[in-house]
Amino acid sequence: MMQRRQFTAGAIVPVLGGIAAAPAMALGLGEAEAASGVRAALQRATAAAVASLGRTDGFLGNERVRIGLPPALERAGELLRKLGQGRRIDELVTGMNRAAEQAVPLARPLFENALRRMSVEDAIGLVRGGDTAATDFFAGKTREPLVVAFAPAVKQVTERLALARRHDELVERAARAGLVKGEPRKVHEHVTERALDGMFLVLADEERRLRADPVAAGSALLKRVFGR
Repeated sequence: MMQRRQFTAGAIVPVLGGIAAAPAMALGLGEAEAASGVRAALQRATAAAVASLGRTDGFLGNERVRIGLPPALERAGELLRKLGQGRRIDELVTGMNRAAEQAVPLARPLFENALRRMSVEDAIGLVRGGDTAATDFFAGKTREPLVVAFAPAVKQVTERLALARRHDELVERAARAGLVKGEPRKVHEHVTERALDGMFLVLADEERRLRADPVAAGSALLKRVFGR
């Protein structure tokens, strides 16, 4: 009869608990149960990241993730303000960040699907990985589908902004004139990329917090899997 492999404290605690030594005895957890604990922990982390950003001022009120002007407008922004167009600049920045805030909740089902598809081997690998191993895992599995999910929702908001429409018209003209290399970046594409960057940044923060203090999560299983 095949014996169930055991997940030991020595394999977990130095990575997630941040201490140098670990008890020699096994925790008595099978890998499947340990993987369930990992999934539960990551579900908490992703839910916290979505809740933090997917609300009013989630992006706009957070300097670390606030979405600034598209590159083509960065240099023109100061001139426009001097010409009395500051209100339009502020409207664009606010609108872009509001678009990101509205799009973020669309990430939840994609994160949940990635968790459901996570194998035991994946979960164990994330425990033994670096401080942002889970964030890197989610980025690899979900970033492209998230671009597809976010772009229409973001565009619905940004296309109502006059300066965004003007920006998109200008970059298209510049591209046709050969003044822009590659595909011209529209405002909604800029916002989508920056929104995803911000979301994975916040998710990485949540992951680091969980690894630093796994017991604070409050779940009996998480305490057994990640406890010091």
